[in-house]
Amino acid sequence: MSTQLDAACIARLSLHDPAHFSIQHSQTLHRLVLLQHWNIPTGAKVLELGCGQGDCTTVLATAVGEQGRVVAVDPADLDYGAPYTLGQAQGHISEGSLGDRITWVQQPPLDYLSLPTPSPSSPLAGKTKAFDAAVLAHSLWYFASPSLILSTLSALKQHSKRLLLAEWSLVATHSSAQPHVLAALTQAALECRKPISDSNVRTVLGPKRLTELALAAGWQLQSETRVQSGEGLLDGQWEVSACLSSSFKKEVKEAVSDERERAMILASRDACEASLAGIAGGRTGVRAMDVWVASFV
Repeated sequence: MSTQLDAACIARLSLHDPAHFSIQHSQTLHRLVLLQHWNIPTGAKVLELGCGQGDCTTVLATAVGEQGRVVAVDPADLDYGAPYTLGQAQGHISEGSLGDRITWVQQPPLDYLSLPTPSPSSPLAGKTKAFDAAVLAHSLWYFASPSLILSTLSALKQHSKRLLLAEWSLVATHSSAQPHVLAALTQAALECRKPISDSNVRTVLGPKRLTELALAAGWQLQSETRVQSGEGLLDGQWEVSACLSSSFKKEVKEAVSDERERAMILASRDACEASLAGIAGGRTGVRAMDVWVASFV
């Protein structure tokens, strides 16, 4: 079966609006592209941190097969998320054909990895390398700080044989993806000045810095590459819209008291808006930036 057909079959297992199936299909197809670089074998036990609504979870569960297992961890409340909450999306997947391969855990990743005495039913019970691979796919920017990422990667070293990462690279090979880069950096400039954030752009780190953190945690880089995002992936458009919204501008004025810092963030926002000028279709023509994909042992 082709990757396109696989993506369509897997995407239908996720909660989605049939009238906009192409959105879910593109997200699933993107995760299948990541999977091609990770080489996860059938029967593997995989830990996914930052699973969200399960866009990558369904792909991982398909890859490991009937004998495999995916433990999907996310710290967010089950009523978090839109257009569907985590609880709705995860519950829908559990009712489908992949449900018996997936265990959902609502807990901060570091707390889950730091449990002193795992229960007998826990994948961590009885051995230190309980997982064949640990996956963080587009979840690293959700972490509150680089130090929390380092602590989590260090803890993972005790429980997983491999570390598989995928995150936005801050590189736009295609010029129409440049607004996505600027939107991410602009949002990060605001979020780092807020004591508490529920944004999906909180701690922005590029491949070089993420690799440094993984090495500091005791991992060794096995392979890395950068892939261009497919045209149907709408993350770039979503982030640009968030950055250029009136509510974002209002939040900057309310959350940032220093006038120079406020001016810098708004200047970055202006640069994002100006970068749309050379793109056919404006915001609707924005592509998602390149993605960094890496494997550590």
